[in-house]
Order: sequence, then C-alpha cells, then structure tokens
Amino acid sequence: MVAAQGATDDTAPPHAAEQAAVPETLRRTEFNTAAHGLRGVAALMVFAGHLLGGTARHIYKDDPAYAEAVEAPWHLGTAGVVLFFVISGFVILPSVVRYSPGAFALRRFVRLYPLFLALSLLFVVLNMATNAYPKLNEPVAIFAGLTFTNLFFGTEQLTPNAWSLTFETIFYALICLVVYFAVHRPNRLALVLAAAVSLAFVAYFPIACFFVGGVAIRIAHDRGWGLPKVPSRLLELTALACFVRFASMSWFAYVPADFVNPVALAILASSLTYFAFAVSPDSLTAVVLGGRPALFLGTVSYSLYLVHPYTYYVTRQLFDKAGLFTDHQVASMALFYAVATPLTLAATYLVHKTIEMKPYEWMFHQRIYRDKATARQSSASAGPGGPPSPEAASTIGSGAMDDVAAHSYRPSRCVRAAARAPQPGVPPRRGRSGDQG
Repeated sequence: MVAAQGATDDTAPPHAAEQAAVPETLRRTEFNTAAHGLRGVAALMVFAGHLLGGTARHIYKDDPAYAEAVEAPWHLGTAGVVLFFVISGFVILPSVVRYSPGAFALRRFVRLYPLFLALSLLFVVLNMATNAYPKLNEPVAIFAGLTFTNLFFGTEQLTPNAWSLTFETIFYALICLVVYFAVHRPNRLALVLAAAVSLAFVAYFPIACFFVGGVAIRIAHDRGWGLPKVPSRLLELTALACFVRFASMSWFAYVPADFVNPVALAILASSLTYFAFAVSPDSLTAVVLGGRPALFLGTVSYSLYLVHPYTYYVTRQLFDKAGLFTDHQVASMALFYAVATPLTLAATYLVHKTIEMKPYEWMFHQRIYRDKATARQSSASAGPGGPPSPEAASTIGSGAMDDVAAHSYRPSRCVRAAARAPQPGVPPRRGRSGDQG
C-alpha cells in the first residue's frame, strides 16, 4: 500500500466546501485506540494461554486437578486468536479501499512476511535438527507453509501460531478481490463471482466469520450506524463479560461442525458485540487501553504473537531441568510467569524493531505506526466540525499508520453531492463532478 499508489485524490487537502459537508461520522477512521490496544490484549491472551496449556500438557500432565484448574483461563487465552481476526477485519478494509490491489499486496507482504519467514526458517532448521515433527520436514509441507497454501495441501503451518496467518492472507486476498470489483473497477459479474468464492470460503472455513464480522463493524462504525448512546458503557461491559464467560467454556477449531454448538455461536456473537462497543467513540475500552503500556503492546503485538512460543519453550525447558516446577504449583507458575514475561517482552521488542519494522521502513521510507502525538495533532486540527487540517490530512494519507488503517473512506454519494452544492461565501468549483471524490 504505497502512499503514492492507488487512489490519490483522498490524500489532498480537503476543499472548504467538503469540510463543511463531511459529517462527524465520516471522521471516525482516525487512529482507534481501542482496536490498537486490543491487539496487545489478544497477544497477551494467547501468551498466557500457552503458558497454562503448555504446563498442563508437558509439566503437570499427570495431575488432573491442575488441568481442571487452568482449563477455563486456557480456553480464554486461545480466544485471543479470534479476537485478532475481528480486529484484522476491522482495520484492513480502509486500506483495501484506498490502495490498488498491487500496492495493497506489496505493503501487506513487506509488513507481514519478513518476520514470518525468519521464524519459519528458524523452525525448519530446528525441526530438521531434532525431527520433533517429522511430517513438517517434508518438502511439500515446507513449501506449503512458506507460501500460505497449507490449507490446500492438508499440511500444518511451520512456525507456531502461524496457522492464523494463512487464514489472514487468504482473507486479505478475497476482500481485495471483492473491493476491487466493487470500488476500483466496478464489474457486476466479476463482483458476483468474487463474492461467491468468498462465501464458499467462509462456508468451508467458518472461522472466517470473525473476519467478516470485523469488516461489518468497520462499515457500521464509519457510517455511525447502530449502537445505543446512553447506556453504551454498561452494554460494553456486559458484552465483554459474556465474551469472557463463553470463551472460557470450551475451545473450538471453528470448523462447520462446531457451529452447531451454541457456545461457539455465543463466542462469535459476544466477541463481535463487545468489539463494536469497544471501537465506538468514548468507549470504556479506549479509556482503559489509552495508556502507554497498552499502546506499546498493541504496536508490538505481531512480534509478540509469533515470538513468544520460542521464549516460552526455552524458559519452560530451563525451569524443568532446574527442577523449578514443584508441587507448589501456584508458586512455581508465578515464578514461571515472572521470568517468561520480561524475557518474552525483551525478545519481542528486539524482533519488532529489527525484523518486523526495518524492511517496511526501508521499503517505504515511513513508519508503520504514527506516534501518539501525531494522532493527537490530527484529531485536534479537525476542530469541532471539520476534517483534519491539510497538514494533518497529508500525514494521515501518507500511510504512516497503514497497519492501523488510519485512512478514511471516500465520502458517500450524498456527502459528495452536498460538497458540490453552493456554500455561503465559497465560490463553486469547476471541473468534473467527481474531482472531489
């Protein structure tokens, strides 16, 4: 998603007539604190779930009481993955709309693949040395993993947690296809075919419903549809409590057979409902996750998600050999978390600053995320009744916060029509009717 490619007219400073016509709801595509902070929460959920589940399977496997005690938080931790999927659907839509397919694919590739490749190759080397997973040493499995085609070859992904990246990659490709024929180059027949392929994928892999739900929330959010205003925080807490309760009840692969289980449906419904409230203006989630620690975790969440299986495994092996997993399970696990967490965060930060960030910055000469001060500046420059100032608009449009989808959609037809209407004290614009697109 190169800044200079794709749709360019929405990066220009807004005309005064457009400033007066664009309603507040169309400026909701700024940096969303809740969505960004929830990235970090989701990564921590998966991290905590792996520490609990890993010790239940490998350390205290002969103690049914321990497995029973950690079962609920273990299930809840694994639900961090589907929360990631909802967030992905929410943040990716504006970028797909904004950029050409080639620009979108290039930025997605540079954004995600270097870290994925580095850890996948690390896994391949380690697995060849230990033969811990013999099937993943086969050339077909390695090829399928590195090309995100493992779903079609019937093989597993390579580096731990990367199975979700396969789904994300396919989802990005499908939504890009649909948006291309709906927005960039409208073609009704091609759009129907693209939508049919997408629906077939969702039907065969219904875990994609979480992505689709995130996209739907994005559309509703940017248009100001829906959610009650007055008791929203109470409803937000209720939805969160429902999500925590249902996600703690069981683990699901979210294959078609799972969706006959009402708990799986409840997890889908409650996660989407909570997220819709969380990303709304002035949400309680945004307040809680607006501090520097939460924003930092959101920024490094991708590295944290992929790096922590390795730091967790090393720490677990060291603890096991040192005899630090004792019958005093609470004390042992507290010490385990106390050591594994800072080690993981240190490794995460190092990987984030190098393998994750450097290729993107080198390729596009810009940062993935804007700093918080820039976000505040652009919001403040908008004032009570208009879009950001030309300077802030150029910052937003530059793609500097591409992965958080800071870009707004083009105004709807009715808004564009209002912008073209004569405004008091503003001379009419000349040229094609779509110039202010």
